[in-house]
Amino acid sequence: PDYNEELATKAGSDSFGMKRYVMAFLKRGPERGRSEQESKALQTAHMVNIARLADEGKLILAGPFFGEGELRGIYIFDVESTEEARLLTATDPAIKAGSLIMELKPWYGSAALMDLNVLHKQMAKTLM
Repeated sequence: PDYNEELATKAGSDSFGMKRYVMAFLKRGPERGRSEQESKALQTAHMVNIARLADEGKLILAGPFFGEGELRGIYIFDVESTEEARLLTATDPAIKAGSLIMELKPWYGSAALMDLNVLHKQMAKTLM
């Protein structure tokens, strides 16, 4: 392997190049009956919150699923516990409004994800 100790340490990697995260599955919530204008405003607030959490280094990955199913998207948090992730998801306007609910699971994945937001900002011409 092309092991880089400095990079591994910065990312919080273990000897396998992995680390602990909390994954959140965003699911359709019970409160979905909004006007188009209200839905758009809520989605904008949801996206602003996602950007804030990413800028704070707590949210490593976020994205929607295609289609209209019950499962709407995922988050991957750089936190130690599901309780800490629960506190972060509670700041999401779509969660507060009941438009989305979250299912949180501890997850073991590549520590390389820690550089994902830096790379994303270098590739995105337009921020959502």
